[in-house]
Amino acid sequence: MSIRHDRVLQIVPHLPGTFDGVGDYALNLARALSADHGIDTTFLVAGKTSATARDGYAVISRLSAARCPELARDHEHVILHYVNYGYQARGVPFALRDFVRQLRSQLRGRWVTTFHELYASGPPWKSAFWLRPFQVRIARDMIDASTSCVVSNTPIEKAIHAHAADKKVHLVPVMSNFGEPELINFQAASPNRWAICGGTALIARSLSSFGQLHPRIPEAFAPEHLDVVGGREDASISAVLDGLKRSCPDLAVHHYPEVGVDLASEVLRQSSFGFIDYFGAGKVWPGMLLKSTAFAALCAHGVIPVASHREDPIAVDGHALPDAYYLAPGAANFPPAAQVHEIRRQVYDWYHAHAASRQAARVYAEALT
Repeated sequence: MSIRHDRVLQIVPHLPGTFDGVGDYALNLARALSADHGIDTTFLVAGKTSATARDGYAVISRLSAARCPELARDHEHVILHYVNYGYQARGVPFALRDFVRQLRSQLRGRWVTTFHELYASGPPWKSAFWLRPFQVRIARDMIDASTSCVVSNTPIEKAIHAHAADKKVHLVPVMSNFGEPELINFQAASPNRWAICGGTALIARSLSSFGQLHPRIPEAFAPEHLDVVGGREDASISAVLDGLKRSCPDLAVHHYPEVGVDLASEVLRQSSFGFIDYFGAGKVWPGMLLKSTAFAALCAHGVIPVASHREDPIAVDGHALPDAYYLAPGAANFPPAAQVHEIRRQVYDWYHAHAASRQAARVYAEALT
C-alpha cells in the first residue's frame, strides 16, 4: 500500500470527540486515513470552540471567507460532513453554502461531501415542511460543488442521482463510534444478554419499545441482563428504565451514560442481541439502518441486531447480513438457538468487510485521488 502525504480539511458542525455522532465519525476517519494512507487531517469546526487540537489533529474554529485562501493553500482536499441541522437550527445553512462556494473556487484538489443527512420532510405544522424547498436547494448546491459524494444508504444515493445522474457516489455504511475490537470467541456471551446503544433519543425510544415487546422474545433468548450503552443522563431514559425495572424485577439492567469507547466496547462484546427502534412511529426506509452508528456498533461487536420493524436482509455489494431479525408488535423473527454463535461471527465479519473504519478510509483515499 502506497503512503501519501496529503493534508485534508474535514469540515464538521461540532468539535469531534464530544459525544457528537458526526464529529466522532470524522475523528475515526481521520485516524484511519493517517494510519493507513498517510493523509493528515485538519478539522474546521463550524461552531465556536476554544480547542486548537483534538487527538493530535489541528482544529480551526468558525467558517470565515477571509480564511479561504489560507485554507486552500494548506490543504490539498476537503471532506465536508453535511448534516443540514448540524450547521443551522432550522436546517437551512445558507452561511455554509456561501463558505463552500468561496473555498471550492480556490481549492486545487478534490472535494468530497459526506451526506449524513440530505434534507428533511414533515407535516404542514412543522417548519421542515415549509423550509424543505430551501433545504433541497442547498443540498443540491452541495452536490454540485462536490467531486464525489459519500453516503451510507441507497435512499440518499438515489436522491443524489435524481438530481445529478452522473455524480460519483460511494456507498459506505456508517462505522461504529464504540470501537472495533478484534474478536475470535463468539461463544462466551449468553444468548440471554441484550444491549441497547446509541444517543439519548434513540435509547429512550428503543427502551420504550423494548419494554412493551420483550414478552414476545422466544424463551431461549429471554432477556436476563440488559446493558444500555450511551446517551446522556436524561429524564426520558430514567423514566423508562424505572418502569422496566418495576415490570421485570428479575431483569438486571445497567445504564452507561456518556461512556468512553473502551468501556462501551467491553460492555457490548458481552451481549448476543441488541435491540434498536430506529424509525419509531415514522416511515420505514429499507436500508436506512446503514446510517445508524448504533446499528454499526452492534455489528462491530458481533451483536445480532434485532430491529423493531420488518425489512429484507441488509446487503452491501451483494453481501447480505445473515437475515433480518426483528421484534415487532405483530411478529418476531429470531435465529435458531443452535446457530446464534455462528450468526454472531457472520455479523462481525460482514461489518469488517464493509463498514469498518479501515474500509471507509480506503474508499475516501480513493475518492481523494
